[in-house]
Amino acid sequence: MTRRNSLKQLLVVLALGFLGSAQAAAPEIKTINPPQPSGTSSQIEVLEFFSYACSHCYSLDPKLRKWEAAQKSDVVVKRVPVSFGRASWAALGRIYTTLEAMKLADKFGPAVFDAIQQGQVKLQDEKTRNEWLVKTGIDVKAFNDTWRSFGVESLSRRYEQLAVSYKIDGVPTLAVNGKFKVVGDDDETLKAVDSLIQKARNGK
Repeated sequence: MTRRNSLKQLLVVLALGFLGSAQAAAPEIKTINPPQPSGTSSQIEVLEFFSYACSHCYSLDPKLRKWEAAQKSDVVVKRVPVSFGRASWAALGRIYTTLEAMKLADKFGPAVFDAIQQGQVKLQDEKTRNEWLVKTGIDVKAFNDTWRSFGVESLSRRYEQLAVSYKIDGVPTLAVNGKFKVVGDDDETLKAVDSLIQKARNGK
């Protein structure tokens, strides 16, 4: 083996080692300052700040749903749509809030994600959205009446305020009991949330 080949192999090994270390790195856990009041006193609250327009949120969604289904009764997961001031994201967030008010968010949330991320359907446009609602089997009149309701307007403002209070600057972000937040869309992100939940159980 020549010296040049030996050096090239060493560089390859070092590069692979660096990549392996980067992939194995744990997600960053940030402290929420000041801590935010949890929406429940009897359970550990996990908030997912997300947008249907976010491809990373789309990647996390099935993993989060599977993870959520495996949680004990002392954990409650709530989703919070955010817009970062973008009108199109605000409209997509209002879709979630409307479905939530209709108690259809869990059932149709994945379909909304698929339509936007896979089908490139412009659900922020009312005409396009109404056509999609018909195809999906959601009552268009009931949806639009709920969309325009005072309750949905108030909740939409509440969600935007939560994003400000939690200082959310990227999605998806998972916040635990108003004290810690984790940004990411992989299994390591959920493992970090697991560790924070266990700390909350231990009263740390």
